[in-house]
Amino acid sequence: MAKAAGISVSSVHSIWRAHRLRPHRVRRFKLSRDPEFVPKLRDIVGLYVDPPAHAVVLSVDEKSQIQALDRTQPGLPMKKGRAGIMTHDYKRNGTTTLFAALNVLEGKVIVRCMQRHRHQEFIRFLNAIEAAIPAGKIVHVILDNYGSHKNPKVRAWLSRHPRFVFHYTPTLASWLNAVEGFFAKLAKRRSKRGVFRSLVDLQDAINRFLAETNDDPKPFVWTADPEKIIAAVRRGHQTLQSIH
Repeated sequence: MAKAAGISVSSVHSIWRAHRLRPHRVRRFKLSRDPEFVPKLRDIVGLYVDPPAHAVVLSVDEKSQIQALDRTQPGLPMKKGRAGIMTHDYKRNGTTTLFAALNVLEGKVIVRCMQRHRHQEFIRFLNAIEAAIPAGKIVHVILDNYGSHKNPKVRAWLSRHPRFVFHYTPTLASWLNAVEGFFAKLAKRRSKRGVFRSLVDLQDAINRFLAETNDDPKPFVWTADPEKIIAAVRRGHQTLQSIH
């Protein structure tokens, strides 16, 4: 661009900064093609904004393959004028799958670490939720369309526990699930920056982060206008159709 315009590279950068242009950045997207996208969106946002009385709203999901990574050389802490330093390579010391249920109203989280994320482990986690929630309360569970969530044995478990009501997010719209924010904070503050010499070290770090979260819980607050989301998705589909 500098060569074509006959100016210096620094001038191009100055113009980009002045107008907040970032041509090197790319935003990723994936539009949901779920025919029930609109009713599912409104159902879930309704649970966030106006939850039913005498009920508990839980955002549930699992994060698989969390790696216990140990660096090949000791890192150096940050100091004045220098960021923290750690090696680019690492050693894997096993993986764990984290099941989590965020109480939308209270901000507290129920978690369990398991080796795999099949329907068997999901049912075990549902049993843990059942034991943790006081009797007599309806439990509204928001979760995605992962296969283990719709397994026939899971449906049989639901029939035996009528107080549990599942609300599935639209396909390719797991961003609607509030617990994803908990996973993002866990990754940013603990797992990505940590050094774990064993799987037990990783699980201890997860449990400490959980304790800190539950000691100072913050209720989940939904702020986006669902009608604007619906309009944006429709524009996206129209754009894709015009391209095709």
